[in-house]
Amino acid sequence: MGTDFAALRALTDSGDFTDTLPVPARGNLREFVAGALGWEPGGLRLLYRMRGVFARMLRTAHPDVQPGSGGMRPEDIPFTPGRRIGFFRVVEGVEDRHLLLEASDSHLAAYLAIVSDGDDRFRMVTVIRYLHWTGRLYFAVIRPFHWIVVRGMARAGSAVQGR
Repeated sequence: MGTDFAALRALTDSGDFTDTLPVPARGNLREFVAGALGWEPGGLRLLYRMRGVFARMLRTAHPDVQPGSGGMRPEDIPFTPGRRIGFFRVVEGVEDRHLLLEASDSHLAAYLAIVSDGDDRFRMVTVIRYLHWTGRLYFAVIRPFHWIVVRGMARAGSAVQGR
């Protein structure tokens, strides 16, 4: 399995923030992605409501983005560029190798790559590009929650493996 791809390299080289989380997990990429993107604990909706208030204060283009992928099945995961998964748009996908997603607003562009590094490991890579000065401020405020959300997604992706 490839551990990297050109689109991800280009993003990490030009991004303002990059975070990589290795995740030990068995199974295939579709199962992992469905579990990770389907993770919606009750507190997540509250975080998104609080994010909406802050986003309106900054006058972003999409202040009311909400998670909405709960209960995803592996067969529902698209790898075709342009297709949507919740508020993410598929940028690039290769079955059993990687899926690169984007969520953009007027202030920043956020990318999430989920990469299969073989039979027992995935990587979740977040890349942020600031598009406006408010993007830096916005991400500084939500950054502590980013760690919580991505780690929760990783646990949920790992939990569905082998079912």
